[in-house]
Amino acid sequence: MSQTLIATPRPTSTALVKRAISLMEAIPYWVVALITRIAIAGVFWQSGQTKVDGFHVTESAIELFRSEYRLPLIDPAVAAHLAALAEHLFPVLLLIGLATRFSALALLGMTLVIQIFVYPDAWPTHGTWAACLLMLMTRGPGLVSLDALIARRHP
Repeated sequence: MSQTLIATPRPTSTALVKRAISLMEAIPYWVVALITRIAIAGVFWQSGQTKVDGFHVTESAIELFRSEYRLPLIDPAVAAHLAALAEHLFPVLLLIGLATRFSALALLGMTLVIQIFVYPDAWPTHGTWAACLLMLMTRGPGLVSLDALIARRHP
C-alpha cells in the first residue's frame, strides 16, 4: 500500500508575527492594569516603610531629607512627613483601584521631584515608574477596581 503525503504550507514569518501579535492583543487590559498597579504600588509602599517606625516618621528619615535629599522650598521634617504619607496612601489607593488616575498623578509628581532634585542619574528607574503611572493616568485602572465599580453604578 502506498502512502499519499499531503503537503501543507508552512506559515510564513509574517503570519507567525501576526499570530503572536494577535495573542498579545488578547490579553485583557484589566490584567495589564492590575499588574501595573500592584508593581508600582509596591515600589512606593516599600519606600514609605523605610521612613516610618509604626505610625511615626523616623529621625533618620528626617535626617535623610535634611542631608541627602535637600529639597528646595520645604522644611526637611515637613517633606519627610508628606513623603511618608504619600508613599502609604497612594499605593493603597492604587491597589484597590480607587481614585487611580489622581493617585497615579500624585506619584508621578513625586517621581518628578525625586528625578529632578534628588537622584537625577536614576532616570532609567524613574522613567519606568513614570511610564507605569502615565499608563494608569491615561487608561485608568481597568475593570478590576473600585473606580470601575463606581463607574458602573453611576454612569
